[in-house]
Amino acid sequence: MSVPDGPLSGPITTTRFAGGSNQTRVRAYNERLVLSLVRLHGALSKADITRLSGLSAQTASVIMRSLEQDGLLLRGEPIRGRVGQPSIPMRLNPDAVLSFGVKIGRRSADLVLMDFVGGVRKQYHETYAYPRPEEILGIITSGMARIEGELDDVERSRIAGVGIAAPFELWNWADEVGAPPGAMDAWRGFDLQAEISTKTPYAVYLQNDATSACGAELVFGIGSHYPDFLYLFIGSFIGGGIVLNSAIFSGRTGTAGAVGPLPVHDKKGQNRQLLDIASIFVLENMLRERNIDPQPLWYSADDWIDFGEPLQAWIDDAAAALAQAIVAAASIIDFGAAVIDGGFPAWVRTRLVSATIEAVNRLDLQGVIIPDIISGKVGAQARAIGGASLPIFARYLTDQSVLIKDFKDV
Repeated sequence: MSVPDGPLSGPITTTRFAGGSNQTRVRAYNERLVLSLVRLHGALSKADITRLSGLSAQTASVIMRSLEQDGLLLRGEPIRGRVGQPSIPMRLNPDAVLSFGVKIGRRSADLVLMDFVGGVRKQYHETYAYPRPEEILGIITSGMARIEGELDDVERSRIAGVGIAAPFELWNWADEVGAPPGAMDAWRGFDLQAEISTKTPYAVYLQNDATSACGAELVFGIGSHYPDFLYLFIGSFIGGGIVLNSAIFSGRTGTAGAVGPLPVHDKKGQNRQLLDIASIFVLENMLRERNIDPQPLWYSADDWIDFGEPLQAWIDDAAAALAQAIVAAASIIDFGAAVIDGGFPAWVRTRLVSATIEAVNRLDLQGVIIPDIISGKVGAQARAIGGASLPIFARYLTDQSVLIKDFKDV
């Protein structure tokens, strides 16, 4: 069975269907188009669908009636006051489809159950010193079983699949996270996707964690306002993504937007990689140097405290490095926005964005048009939410870029 690519898909997305997967069928293209347009606009009438899609009024009517009967669309209150019959807006039914999303980090793992419109219904979080394959597999399978145990039969039947957001080459940078020598080598050749597929009846999808977060921001965040943006997500290590024409640009090898290796200057004027400055593991090390327990960094974003001087020092250093990265990116592509998000609370993000704007203004900007530097809308769970979006787009929706095309010839 082939699954069409969605906005979170690309050359680095793979899909695996486990035996005995649930019988929720992949929607036909026109049905997916209608669902995607409704998702993008929030609510649409039959006339709106006809105009936006290029489908005939009769075809649009048949499709919307079918989707309503299947429970995927909900009927809104009639809009009166216009010539002719009142129009009836239709919107996505949040309860119609559920999806598991998994974020695997170098310090913690998150599992979410997301609904059809991006709402997180349930979540599970666990920390560790460093990720080990068998431990991660246990966290995912036990977490899924725990969440499934809280659902009824109907809710379980609506689960579309499992989307995994994980860093590529987890064995890299083992020293930075303090793993014992060789401990991370167990990831070499370990097929987590295949292992999960043998233990679940659902389709299993895999995507890079930063790309997944970027996809979540595109779909559920600022994507409707900025068709082109640079995305920067700060986790244990910083990662990112590029959105062009309302679609993720993955590049020739699928690594476009992987901003971590970008060369920048530190406060001493030394050449460094961006990840060596603007990553949470750097803050962790700064706290340890001051004999401050860094564990709250990994419990959950809501558990962060204001660490005072070391936190401000990290924000200042990270902002200076991010400013250089944004200016470099803006000199190549005319982005509308540079979006900063990460695995930290909103108040940290706000301070970091403000500091980055100030740092940009201190640089030589001659000939460079700076994009809007803004906070991400999705937040700390962006990677898991992006993972959960993979099954939903694969089964029910179209590529985000389709939605900006001219539908006269569809």
